[in-house]
Formats: sequence, structure tokens, C-alpha cells
Amino acid sequence: MNNFQFYAPTKVIFGKGTEAQVGSLVAGYNCKKVLLHYGSGSVKRTGLLDRIKKSLDEAQISYVELGGVVPNPRLSLVREGIALCKKEGVDFLLPVGGGSVIDSAKAIGYGCANDFDVWDIFEKKNQPKACLPIGAVVTIAAAGSEMSNSAVITNEDGWKKRGSNSDTCRPKFAIMNPELTMTLPPYQTRCGCVDILMHTMERYFTSKGNMEITDNIAEALMCTVVTNSLILEKNPNDYDARAEIMWASSLSHNDLTGCGNGGNDFATHRLEHELGGMFDVAHGAGLAALWGTWARYVHKDCLNRFVKFARTVWNVTEGTDEEIALKGIVATEDFFRKIQMPTNMRELGISPTNEQITELAKKCAITTGNNLGSAKVLHEEDMRAIYEQAR
Repeated sequence: MNNFQFYAPTKVIFGKGTEAQVGSLVAGYNCKKVLLHYGSGSVKRTGLLDRIKKSLDEAQISYVELGGVVPNPRLSLVREGIALCKKEGVDFLLPVGGGSVIDSAKAIGYGCANDFDVWDIFEKKNQPKACLPIGAVVTIAAAGSEMSNSAVITNEDGWKKRGSNSDTCRPKFAIMNPELTMTLPPYQTRCGCVDILMHTMERYFTSKGNMEITDNIAEALMCTVVTNSLILEKNPNDYDARAEIMWASSLSHNDLTGCGNGGNDFATHRLEHELGGMFDVAHGAGLAALWGTWARYVHKDCLNRFVKFARTVWNVTEGTDEEIALKGIVATEDFFRKIQMPTNMRELGISPTNEQITELAKKCAITTGNNLGSAKVLHEEDMRAIYEQAR
């Protein structure tokens, strides 16, 4: 095992009706004004936003609103939010939504609390020294941003999708009511299930070591996501399955499933970031479209982990180690198909040209310092090969 640090300061309030507690929770931070940040009209149509406003009113907390967050959240709205918060004297951020909304709020919090341009953080030109405090009301189980130190923003100038990691942006609390995810379109639920699975897989596939208890947690989480994703295909309103998926979302990305194993591959994520920036595809679907190709490309360099994964998650028992590893990859792709997710770019609905493939690989190499992955270290030529083979 490797040395590690684990830091998960977010208070979780989980279960039915928990959004009613938001006013008392925010009041505990002695704030003067809250920014209510959200996406499209779904939080309004379902009445969730009105319930949150009522809770804030009862706690005598004032607020301003900023909606309009889209998947792959945009830098332009972040800048608008920063200006609004400074004008209104906002000192607490309350995103209501999924990972895109929470990430957008984190970026706004960075922009308000630091004396340099917020995009410098995502371009790795500057490190955030602080962030406005954040509390999240989660409506989508996917990104795990409600307990993570990460945020991903897309800059429309060049369509660059970039991520940043800092403990300063970890939310103070997360309200998680699985019932709030029942109104999601099936496609969003499926994309979310893939993202959850991938957050643990990115930590699991490593050539740097292992820790038995961490592996056991990771494998149990992956099995839980697979099982309950399939339940939701048949019954989207199954509360228990929704709850399992929602809690898995947080645990998959609060660093728990990577403690002690030295793993932090995230190659598929970084490759997808460039794909998402160029083609604006749904993040979970983009991950599913790339993962199988990445896995076949790297599995020989990380064979023992792929064998362990195949045996534990997919119950593959017969064959040589090489055959078992490949059967595990096939089983994962079969699962993606069962929840109607793509397994290549064609199924994703995009057809990058050779020039675009070159640009994707070049951007990814620049962003990662041409040194990506812990299962197998990838360089620009490797990145290009994976994009090409995933078409």
C-alpha cells in the first residue's frame, strides 16, 4: 500500500424531504446573502426551487438567483455569477442541481474569493487560495461534486474543457434526497450511472499498488452501481435503487475508493474532457464511448487489476489471465449496452475527422503535460491511437 491522505469534510443530509432543512443549515454559517444557482426550468417545474425558497424565507435568509447552467458548464455564466455575487454582496453559494451546477458554483466561489481571473485556475496558471462557502442540494446522482474537491468548466473561447482540484471548494453540506432524481430523463440517469462507475474505475486501475480494504470498498461500489442501474432500467421510481446510486455517487468521488492504492489514472476522463469540449457530448456517454478502447490499449500493463476486476465485478472465472481480462472488458461494454450507453464514438453520434483526432490528442497532451495515467502512462501518440480506435 501507499501513503495517503483522506479529507472529506462535507456534512451529508440524506433521505426523503431533507431539502426542507436547507434554511436552518445555511443559517448556521451566519451568511448575509445566498446565491441560488441552478440549471434549466426543471427545479421550477417540480416545485423544488419554491420549497427551497420557502425554507430560506423561514430562516430569514435573503437570496438572489442565477439559472441557466447547462451540461459542460460554461465559463461565461461563471463570470456572470461572479459579477452578480460581487454586486449583491453574496457570501454563500447554494447550487441546486447536479454536477454541472455544483461545478459552476465552485468556479463562481473561486472567482469571488481570489484576486485573479478564475480561468487561470483551470489553466493551472494560479492556485485558488479560498472559495466562498458552498452548500449543495443534489438532484442528479452522477458527478459526486457534492463531496469532491474537483470542478470542470468549459471555456467557449476555443471550447476548452478543463478541471481543477482544490480542497477549498469542498461543499460544507450536501442535501441528498433520492426522490429528487426520479424526475430525470432516463438518458441522464444512465449517463450518471456510468460517471459514478468510472470515478471508482479510474482509481481502481493502477499499476502503483493496492490496499485490500480499499479494493473491497471499490469492488462493492462497482457491483452496487451495476445492479441498481439495471433495476432502474425496469423501474425508474424504485426509491431504494435511487438511494443506492445516489450514495455511490458521493462515495465514488470523495477519494475513498483510491486510498492507499496509488491510483489516480483518470485517463478516460481527461480524454473525454477534450471530446466533450469539442463536441459538447454528455459526459457519462462520452466516458462509455471511450472506456473499452482505453481498456484494451492499457490492460497488458495493468493485467492483474483487470483480472481482479473481471473476476470480482463480472464473475469471470475461466481462461488465462489475458482472456479473463478481455472478458471483463467485454462484460463492461455489454453492461453499457444494457443501459443504452454507447461503446464507441459512432454510437455516441459523432464522427471526428483525422484533423479533429489530431487536435483532440494535441490538446489532451498539452493539458496533461504529455504524461497521463497510472494504469499505463500515455503520451500524445497513445492518446491519438485511442481516439482513432474508438471511432
